[in-house]
Amino acid sequence: MPAPSKGEKVFRGIAVSAGVCRGKILVLHHARHIISRRELPTHETAGEIERFEKALVQTRRQVLDLQHRVMQNMGAAEANVFEAHLLMLEDRVLLDEITRLIREQRVNAEYAFHAVAERYAEVLVASEDEYLRERASDIRDLISRVLDNLLEVKNEFDLRHLAESCILVSRDLSPSTTAQLDKTYVLGFATDIGGQTSHTAIMARSLGIPAVVGLQSVSEELETGDYALLDGYNGTIIVNPTDQTLFEYGQLAKIKASLEEKLREIRGQPAVTLDGKAVQLSANIEDQRDVETVVANGAEGVGLFRTEFLFINRDSLPGEEEQARVYRQVAAALKPHPVVIRTLDLGGDKFVSHLQLAKEVNPFLGWRAIRFCLAQPELFRAQLRAILRASAEGNVKMMYPMISGLDELNQANALVEKCKAELRAEGVPFDDKMEIGAMIEIPSAALIADILAARVKFFSIGSNDLIQYTLAADRTNERVSHLYEPTHPAIIRLIQTTVEAAHRHGIWAGVCGEIAGDPVLAPLLLGLGVDKLSAAATVVPQVKYIIRRLKLSETQALAEFALHCESPTEIYARCRQLARDTAPSLFESKT
Repeated sequence: MPAPSKGEKVFRGIAVSAGVCRGKILVLHHARHIISRRELPTHETAGEIERFEKALVQTRRQVLDLQHRVMQNMGAAEANVFEAHLLMLEDRVLLDEITRLIREQRVNAEYAFHAVAERYAEVLVASEDEYLRERASDIRDLISRVLDNLLEVKNEFDLRHLAESCILVSRDLSPSTTAQLDKTYVLGFATDIGGQTSHTAIMARSLGIPAVVGLQSVSEELETGDYALLDGYNGTIIVNPTDQTLFEYGQLAKIKASLEEKLREIRGQPAVTLDGKAVQLSANIEDQRDVETVVANGAEGVGLFRTEFLFINRDSLPGEEEQARVYRQVAAALKPHPVVIRTLDLGGDKFVSHLQLAKEVNPFLGWRAIRFCLAQPELFRAQLRAILRASAEGNVKMMYPMISGLDELNQANALVEKCKAELRAEGVPFDDKMEIGAMIEIPSAALIADILAARVKFFSIGSNDLIQYTLAADRTNERVSHLYEPTHPAIIRLIQTTVEAAHRHGIWAGVCGEIAGDPVLAPLLLGLGVDKLSAAATVVPQVKYIIRRLKLSETQALAEFALHCESPTEIYARCRQLARDTAPSLFESKT
């Protein structure tokens, strides 16, 4: 007799990467390292410490190789995930505690390392802060890699050589494992633990594959070979879906396919409203490899070129020649569209390990961005000269991050003039009229925008930091993330203040934070008078789609409502209603 068919079963978790896929499940069961304690003769402890140090060197080499592959395949932001691994491998407090344990208690290296490092991980696991709890996964990823090297164990999963398509199911997927995923064969993945801010979730979004996390015990309840449908829109995995379920998702797929076709049709068309208001819609990029994505998604150049990728994940600082070559390569590839290069924004969550910068209690309020650059004039000078040399292409603009007052702006501009004088004396070509702008990311800058506007050619509002600094709320901290509200009246008024100051001085104002790429919030920005939007290249088509279906008068009415409304929730609801009424297919999902 045939085996009885299993009924449909739905597991609900957290949606972290949009999309729907279906196929057979591959369950990854991770074997635990067996760590035994061995007591050593005193004369063997020095050799054991040397064995531990060799394992660290081997691990560092592996992480750097992995980081390089992620940089090539996903980008600098995703590769930066592994900076925390490298910093931990250089943490002298941690490493000294491990070597002291080996020496004083005369125990084997793997036992000492596991005992100390796991204690660090447990502290994070016990934290009430979701962001810190998810960093425990990163630490355990590194712990596992070091133990593999100490115990001479090969990684049990090599996902680079899958032979058939599957949906991965596991208790967790470490950043190292996620970095191996080949989207040709990995249709999507589901995990028992994790959240929106986990590095694995970030990588899934970068890969463009559906992912659901926080499914509790799904890895124990499912078996390899089970047939399932993974819904990355609503955060579910449906095992043995019925014909009705498949039909419903088939309808959703048709809607999404129809939308994708419409988005492709407008790729080369301008972002202009029904009543003729043109908006320059450009892309944010991490490095020169992102140029193809910019072109493929119909963006009008680059509104934010993050230059940190040239400085992180390497053993030495880049020289002027290397920087000039990269900047010029991007500018030449995207002519005649503009390329806005942001000067170095190190600090906060971006570090360069070989600079040996002192740790700060609150790095986001510390020595970062323009503050760091002005205190490192030779480093800054090399970058400014490189950008000026690239400006010979004719389409380069430059902007300073994290300007808080006039003095910083004047210092930076004075250094630019010095660099120009040097290049003239050397006979090196550059665009003497290259536009220089300031990023408005700090409330103080927005409040004196009229003063700053007289000294620059444009403003670019970095909404992520502007929201964070204005509301004193870290969106990755679950205890206060509900306070991180883009539609807070204070944020809307600061944007309006900045835009109006720019226009009074005859310069343009753009937005390059995440709200610029949100189809729900982009109409509000248009209504507030924002001239240019810059977002992740992959969301440019969606923003363009809604802009081309709007009337400027509708967005201005929305902005007028927002400026007189006291409730962030009501403002967001009005934004969402306009967006859904204008482009309903952008918001279709099975509920």
